[in-house]
Amino acid sequence: MPELPEVEVTRRSFAQRIAGARIEQVFMGKPLRWPLGCTPQELVGRRVESVGRRGKYLLVYLDRGVLLVHLGMSGSLQFASDMPPRGGHDHFELRSSQGFLRLHDPRRFGAVVYADSLDDPRARKLLGGLGVEPLEGGFDPLVFHRGLKLRRASIKQVLLAGDLVVGVGNIYASEALFMAGIRPTVRADRLSAARTARLHGAVITVLQRALALGGSTLRDFSAADGQSGYFQMDAMVYGRDGQPCRTCGAPIRLLRQGQRSTYFCPQCQKV
Repeated sequence: MPELPEVEVTRRSFAQRIAGARIEQVFMGKPLRWPLGCTPQELVGRRVESVGRRGKYLLVYLDRGVLLVHLGMSGSLQFASDMPPRGGHDHFELRSSQGFLRLHDPRRFGAVVYADSLDDPRARKLLGGLGVEPLEGGFDPLVFHRGLKLRRASIKQVLLAGDLVVGVGNIYASEALFMAGIRPTVRADRLSAARTARLHGAVITVLQRALALGGSTLRDFSAADGQSGYFQMDAMVYGRDGQPCRTCGAPIRLLRQGQRSTYFCPQCQKV
C-alpha cells in the first residue's frame, strides 16, 4: 500500500504542474471504494487551485470544493500532457487545460471523493480521526508518550492505527522500530519516555529518508511523473526475512501482526 512518503512524493510530482488548470472533462470507470459524491459533469469548468495532503489522502483544492484522493492498496496517479487510451484498471481521469490526471488502481481499493469543503461531513468522516502529521511541528514527543500510555496494544499496531501519528504504514513502522531498538510486539503503554523519544526521532528520520529516495517501489508504485522509489533498497529489516542484519549479522525474522508482515532483528530489538 502506498504510505505517507509515496503519497507525498506523488503530490510533489504534479502539484505545481496542475495548479491553475481548468477541468475540461471527468471520467469515472468501475466503482471505487466510495462514490464520487457528485456527478462528473458538475466538476467541469472548475479550476484546480492547489494540491495538499493529509495523511495518505491527497487533497485537490478547487475554486469550489475539494477532491479527496486515496490510492488504496495498489493505486497510483499519473499526470501528463497526453495519455495513451485508458486500460481496464484506469478508473478515474480528469482532463484539464494543463494535462491529464489518471488514477490507475488494479484492486479498486482507492477512492476519489468530492466534498464542498473540509468541513463537509464526507471530508470529516475520512479525515476526522487522523493523528498528527509526523513531519510537521505538531508531532511532539511528550504528547506522543502520553498517547502511548493509554494503549495496551503492541507498539507496531498502534503506529499502524494512525490516530496518534498519521501515515506510518507497515514498511516505515518496521524500519522506525528497528532504528529505535524496540521490538514490534512490546506493549505501547510499557515504553518509557526515553524509548518513546527514540521512536519519535526514528519515525521522523525514516520518513524523511524515504521522501529523499522517492518512497518505496515494491511492486508497481511510481509517482505522477513515472519515477520509481528506491527506499526499499536501503531498508534495514523490511522484506529481508532470513537475511543477516546489516548491524549485527543475526537473521532478520518475520512475524504476522494483525494480518500484516512485521520484520525485526531479534538481537538489535530485544525488548
